[in-house]
Amino acid sequence: MMSSTAAVTAAIERVPVEICKGINGLEKVILREVRGSSAEVYLYGGHITSWKNDHGEELLFVSSKAIFKPPKPIRGGIPICFPQFSNHGSLEQHGFARNRFWSFDTNPPPFPTNSSNKTFVDLILKPTEDDIKIWPYSFEFRLRVTLGPSGDLMLTSRIRNTNTDGKPFIFTFAYHTYFSVSDISEVRVEGLETLDYLDNLQNKQRFTEQGDAITFESEVDKIYLSTPTKIAILDHEKKRTFVIRKDGLPDAVVWNPWDKKAKAMADFGDDEYKHMLCVEAAAVEKPITLKPGEEWRGRQELSAVPSSYCSGQLDPKRVLLGS
Repeated sequence: MMSSTAAVTAAIERVPVEICKGINGLEKVILREVRGSSAEVYLYGGHITSWKNDHGEELLFVSSKAIFKPPKPIRGGIPICFPQFSNHGSLEQHGFARNRFWSFDTNPPPFPTNSSNKTFVDLILKPTEDDIKIWPYSFEFRLRVTLGPSGDLMLTSRIRNTNTDGKPFIFTFAYHTYFSVSDISEVRVEGLETLDYLDNLQNKQRFTEQGDAITFESEVDKIYLSTPTKIAILDHEKKRTFVIRKDGLPDAVVWNPWDKKAKAMADFGDDEYKHMLCVEAAAVEKPITLKPGEEWRGRQELSAVPSSYCSGQLDPKRVLLGS
C-alpha cells in the first residue's frame, strides 16, 4: 500500500502543471498535455493568454501591444466578463473580474469531471472591500481551466451567492475569447444564421441575421440570442475550424473592431484586427439572478480541428453535426 503522503506526491507528479512568472513578473500557470498542446493562465484576471495545439501553433490572439500591468486588462486571450458584460450596467466596461488577482482554489467543491483529464487548475475570486463598495454583494467565483487529452480547452465557471443578508444579485457574463485567424476576410462563422441579434453599433437594436454564414468586411459587434450549444469558426486559409461548445450560456457575441477602432485602441496594433475574431459564449440578454446559497455554472469547450473540404468549399455541417 502506498502511504497517503506518497500518493499525494505521485498525484502531483502526474499533473503536468507548472507555476512560474510571466510578463512583468505576473504569476501564471502553464498546463501541458503529453501530446504537446498547452495553455497558459495568468492569476491576474484568471486570464488565459495562450492555447497551443500539439504542433505548437498559437490558437488565441493576444495583441503585441497588450499591457500586462494592473489595473489594465490584458488585450486578447480569454478575458472573463463578470459581473457585467460591456456597458450593460453601471460598472466599468466588462466588470472587474478581468482586472483582479485570483487565487489558487486548493479545496474546490466536487463537480462531475472527466477523470481522464489530469491537466487542470482551479482558481477562485472573492470580492475585496473595494469591490463591495462598487458592487455590494458577496460571492465566490470558481474557475476550472482544463486541457483535454486531445488539446481541447475547457473553462468551467461556478458563481455562488454568499450573501448573508438575504440579498439576491444579478449579473451578465461572457468568455471574451479572441481567436487567432489567418485573415478576417477569409473567415466565416457557422451556426448563427437566421438568429436574432442585438447590434451594438446601432444602439442595441434587434435584427435577424440574413446570411447563410457570417463573413466579415467591416466592423461587427453583435449579440446573437438563443444560440445553439455549438458554433464553428472556419478559417479557409489555415484549413482549420474552431468549434465552440457551450453550456449555460445562451448568447454569443461576435466582435471585430476593424481599422478605425483598432487605430483608436492604445493596446491594439493598427492592423491586428485582420488576424483576430472574438466569438464569445455569453449570458447577456437575460441576466442571471442568484439568491443566497444558489450557484450558477457556465461552461465553454474549445477545440481546433482540420477543416474538411467539399467541392472547394469548407463543409461546416460535418463539424456542426458531428460529435
